[in-house]
Amino acid sequence: MKRQDFFLGLYILVPIVFFIVPIPTLLLDILILLNLSLALIIMFNALFSKEAIDMSTFPTLLLMSTLFRISLNVGSTRNILLTGYAGNVVETFGQFVGGGNLVVGVVIFMILIIIQLIVINKGSERVSEVTARFTLDALPGKQMAIDADLNTGAIDDDEAKARREKLQSESSFFGAMDGATKYVKGDATAGLVITAINFVGGLVLGVLMQGLEFSDAVSKYTILTIGDGLVSQIPSLLISLATGILVTKASKEADLGNMLIEQLFAIPKVLYIVGGTMAFLGIATPLSAVLCLIYAAIFIAAARAVETSMEESNIESEVDMEEETAEEIRRPENVVSLLQVDPIELEFGYGIIPLADVNQGGDLLDRVVMIRRQVALELGCVVPMIRLRDNIQLNPNQYVIKIKGVPISEGEILFDHYMAMNPGYVEEEITGIPTFEPSFHLPAIWITESQRERAESLGYTVVDPPSIIATHLTEVVRSNIAELLTRQDVQNLINNIQEANTTLISDLVPKLLGVGEIQKVLQNLLREGISIRDLVTIFETLADYATTTRDTDVLTEYVRQDLKRAISNKYFPSNEMTSVVTLDPKIEQEIMGAVKQTEQGAYINLAPEKMQEILNSVKDEVDKMEELGKNPIIVTSPIVRMYFKKITSEQFEDLTVISYNEIDSDVELQSIGMVTV
Repeated sequence: MKRQDFFLGLYILVPIVFFIVPIPTLLLDILILLNLSLALIIMFNALFSKEAIDMSTFPTLLLMSTLFRISLNVGSTRNILLTGYAGNVVETFGQFVGGGNLVVGVVIFMILIIIQLIVINKGSERVSEVTARFTLDALPGKQMAIDADLNTGAIDDDEAKARREKLQSESSFFGAMDGATKYVKGDATAGLVITAINFVGGLVLGVLMQGLEFSDAVSKYTILTIGDGLVSQIPSLLISLATGILVTKASKEADLGNMLIEQLFAIPKVLYIVGGTMAFLGIATPLSAVLCLIYAAIFIAAARAVETSMEESNIESEVDMEEETAEEIRRPENVVSLLQVDPIELEFGYGIIPLADVNQGGDLLDRVVMIRRQVALELGCVVPMIRLRDNIQLNPNQYVIKIKGVPISEGEILFDHYMAMNPGYVEEEITGIPTFEPSFHLPAIWITESQRERAESLGYTVVDPPSIIATHLTEVVRSNIAELLTRQDVQNLINNIQEANTTLISDLVPKLLGVGEIQKVLQNLLREGISIRDLVTIFETLADYATTTRDTDVLTEYVRQDLKRAISNKYFPSNEMTSVVTLDPKIEQEIMGAVKQTEQGAYINLAPEKMQEILNSVKDEVDKMEELGKNPIIVTSPIVRMYFKKITSEQFEDLTVISYNEIDSDVELQSIGMVTV
């Protein structure tokens, strides 16, 4: 048995024994002083702990200390009634606190009882109840916030697990504290009852059995009763105070002493006002002028000291900043740091800085966080951190989006203006500055704030500059998400589902496929806008077919066929006929006849003129569908789909190519054209 376990068991067993066995007065003195020491230890630990959860054992400790204290109370009561003596500690407390005056001792004792019952116990009980209720009510929201941070990549799995465990500990702790405060209140009430029994029982025994005069009995047993009540109530008061301190803790960043000093004496103006007020009271009122002026001098001197300290701190900060800047200039160029390339970067001119500056009311940073969440929900892929940086070399209202350090797209906005776009049915034009929407290159106009309401009433779609930049950035991220998916990202996705799918992962990686091959399959899916959130289905399919082929393009087709419900839901609205274009079977045969297999994969050896004829036919059908206002979708046989997509991908990036095996059985299609030559 560990030494700690032995003492803990002894601390629980001794009070139970003392309820039955009389306690010698010397041992009673020792245990009463031990009880007082433990109460002081508990109180100061509660005072200096960083946060309430640091004393997670407090509810149990509260019950144990209450039991120990009541057992001592019972033991001292037994000695008072049997022998009229309860030890040196009890007698000393009874005589010393009252100063030899019984009335004063009784009054002091009653004040302590009132303070504990009405002030500290009542307040601690109420705070514990409210804290427990609010903690439990806020639990679902905090858990959702942790999940959101995990999905956006702001935290990793280990930190998320630690936060959840801490959240569970906090809810359990405050729930237990709500009930534990009842022990403190009951302890104070029991102490009051025991004190009354001591006094009345002592008088009866002293007069009837010991033959004392009534006045002598009152004097003797009043002192003993007061002493016994004090040695019990003072530790109880300290425990109550510790409970109140613990449940009212709000700061987690610093200890309470520093926080109180910083918050009370940090503003010189407040100290000057208080010092002036004390000086006025000393001069203009009958209050002691000497004491008031002393306080006034202390507060004014403290205010001046705080002012001086703040000035020195500001000067030191400026000097440190200048030294760091100079040191950075003098430091030899760190070539290694220049090798780092940000996956996604948004650079903007100085005119756009207010949109990204939180202090100026800008919310561009919040929108960037929402972009990462949105893409994670839509495509099941964690977007890397998006770097925002101002660039004085750009035009004031210009911004550039870079992928791995290379400019991909750019745009320009007008600050304090709105972009109005005609959805196609607005007949009345509105005056403004002509421009193009940067995401989809649609015609638009810049309008002022005063024109916004009228433009919306006419049917224009009106967006503000932050929304324009956020939409543009979202589209660029979506278009390049396959390129941004690294092997490490794939490994993180595997780790995320491994715990719940141990057998699947152990069969697939690395026995059948490596992380790089899985990465290529996922990139193929993302490149065509297919979500990879259903990783379990994707990995199950890969595990099924990787035994027969390791061609990542072929494996992608198998995965797409198993994801047909998600693909159909993306492109074909339910309960609605969808118009599509089919592929001539002759062209399918020609494409399959031109496929050449090599060790590095398959390629299409089709004559250039035949390739151009196919592309011209595709263009005609795509133009026809766009004129009808429909999304161009071409349906092919499963074996041809990936090769036909390769043929058309460079000229028609947004063209959707789907095989018959990727369409759910309840989807209704209408063919309005055919790609043929």
